[in-house]
Amino acid sequence: MDIDLIFKALANPTRRQILEWLKSPEQFLSEEQCRGFNRGVCAGNIEKLGNVSQSTMSNHLSVLQQAGLIQAEKYGQWSYFSRNEVLIQQYIEYLKNSL
Repeated sequence: MDIDLIFKALANPTRRQILEWLKSPEQFLSEEQCRGFNRGVCAGNIEKLGNVSQSTMSNHLSVLQQAGLIQAEKYGQWSYFSRNEVLIQQYIEYLKNSL
């Protein structure tokens, strides 16, 4: 767990919003849009929620992925993203114990 990368990722409000969308995608998207949520959320749907360009969203997703906060799986030409709950819980425990 790289604490500095996590802090950097969470410093941006859009990236925090992405984590919220991925925590409860059914609140923001229909199951039809995501073909169910078992794979995660398609990058294109995250882009639509964020109302930003594809390149901007790609950068945000990359920063979150490098920090380990999200994980991606490719299915054909599509990338699906989900939260890394294990790392997020480790980070929360780190904050509880260190600050």
